[in-house]
Amino acid sequence: QVQLVESGGGLVQAGGSLRLSCAASGRTGTNYAMGWFRQAPGKEREFVSAISWSGSTTRYADSVKGRFTISRDNARNTVYLQMNSLKPEDTAVYYCAAGPGYASSMERAYDYWGQGSQVTVSS
Repeated sequence: QVQLVESGGGLVQAGGSLRLSCAASGRTGTNYAMGWFRQAPGKEREFVSAISWSGSTTRYADSVKGRFTISRDNARNTVYLQMNSLKPEDTAVYYCAAGPGYASSMERAYDYWGQGSQVTVSS
């Protein structure tokens, strides 16, 4: 089992920045890819970004490309999502996820999920 805990969410004005962190504990010896997903009110959860275990492969949704950056520190068992130039449409609960394999954009590729962190962007 792997436990994931997100932090770093909050309220920010449009154009501002936030950095989300996701700390993993438990069976972290497996080489997991990590992903970030988000769910806005009344909408389905959607892919945001993913990173391979080595960090050599990253993937982004078109809506965040050029504004968000995913990274990871395997020594700290932590993955980060740096979010810049935030827009009101980025408002959502952000979830991190862990799964074997590559940096997938598909939810079914991930076995473990965090509880979510609220990000609110005001206009």
